[in-house]
Amino acid sequence: MRKVLFGLMLGVGAVPVAAEPVVIAALGDSLTQGYGLPVDDGFVPQLQNWARAKGADVTLINAGVSGDTSAGGAARIGWTLTPEVDGLIVTLGGNDLLRGLAPDMTRRNLTEILNTAQSAGVAVLLIGMQAPGNYGVEYKTTFDAIYPDLADQFDTLYVPSFFSALGEDPASFVALMQGDGIHPNAEGVSRIVEAIGPAVLELIERAEN
Repeated sequence: MRKVLFGLMLGVGAVPVAAEPVVIAALGDSLTQGYGLPVDDGFVPQLQNWARAKGADVTLINAGVSGDTSAGGAARIGWTLTPEVDGLIVTLGGNDLLRGLAPDMTRRNLTEILNTAQSAGVAVLLIGMQAPGNYGVEYKTTFDAIYPDLADQFDTLYVPSFFSALGEDPASFVALMQGDGIHPNAEGVSRIVEAIGPAVLELIERAEN
């Protein structure tokens, strides 16, 4: 819920109310942290600039840790949700996939994160991940179902994929990625922000109410 600074009461009446910016914490891994990019080109700074350009009074906190799994996010969610945080973006699960971790573990960790946010009264945007086909049909089906299931269970805002804005054409996709083929370059991040941005504006609106 958005915080309001009420001002001091004076003998002649109240000082006009001043509203603080909405504070959104972006909890994630290297995709959130901005791996391989100058600070200003990372996901969180670009998203903050985009939202402010749309008129949102918002401050984004970069709570991305390179290499973090969903278990790491669950371990630090308590101290990420400091009293000034009004909303939470969750982008975790990519490193679970890279390590081939059991989908049930990812579901359990994300559930803990969302439970903690719900208990704190913090609005959430959950960003999904999709498993590659090389783990088999059963693994992919089980993993891919985690995010829409939890978004429905916890009534969060939901974006199905972090990378959907980069398109499905392999040549175009590669042109928007860094040399490792895992992390987007600055232009790729810009396109991701454009796609995710509207959901973030909805998150800000929820956090204000």
